[in-house]
Amino acid sequence: MLRKLFLLISLLGLSVHLMAQQADSTTYLADVKKELNAVWPKNRTINLVFHGHSVPAGFWHDHEVHTLESYPNLLLKKLKDQYPYAVINVIVTAIGGENSIKGQTRFEQDVLVHKPDVLFIDYALNDRFAEIGKVKEAWVQMIETALARNIKVVLLTPSPDRRLNILDRANPLEPHVQQIKQLAEKYHTGLADPYAQFKRIAARGDLINYMSHVNHPNREGHEIIATELMKWFTK
Repeated sequence: MLRKLFLLISLLGLSVHLMAQQADSTTYLADVKKELNAVWPKNRTINLVFHGHSVPAGFWHDHEVHTLESYPNLLLKKLKDQYPYAVINVIVTAIGGENSIKGQTRFEQDVLVHKPDVLFIDYALNDRFAEIGKVKEAWVQMIETALARNIKVVLLTPSPDRRLNILDRANPLEPHVQQIKQLAEKYHTGLADPYAQFKRIAARGDLINYMSHVNHPNREGHEIIATELMKWFTK
């Protein structure tokens, strides 16, 4: 009897562990990739919506906005190379200087109105200035609202701020990175982790070559992010 009880507990623990994992990049967007592969007249427009702050909005130095060199449009270029028959809308609802708490308040009217096939959320860089509990509430609200409408969601860890040592686990971005990973596991969403890639770059002392400004990537930095996102669309 005890043996059966221990076996049941072990199986339940395994089930919980399997449920608490981020989505599998090879299967999570399978339906979207199928649509991207469709050829006229069987194809349709695929809407990719990028919600966040100044980085997805394309801000560089001196408040210049480099739309075509920002990661949403660099991702579009990569997608078109792989899916030549696809009709893809890149829709950026990001606002410079905004955090997720503010972004959540306009989620219905500014984001869902576009009927995203895939929603990307990128707020951690600015969220570090807000109370992390309220930040979590905002992310949860956006994630749950999107999933309730059968929208695929990919959460992004932050790009760097050169005023912070991202190799130091005590830096103020780190709690947000861990929280984003936990949310991806809890809700079984996609997770893109450019933060990990930028940490590798920082470790070799090369981070300045990927930044246009103290907290805005240049094209090379945006390529890092776009490459991480592209992993979710690879055939």
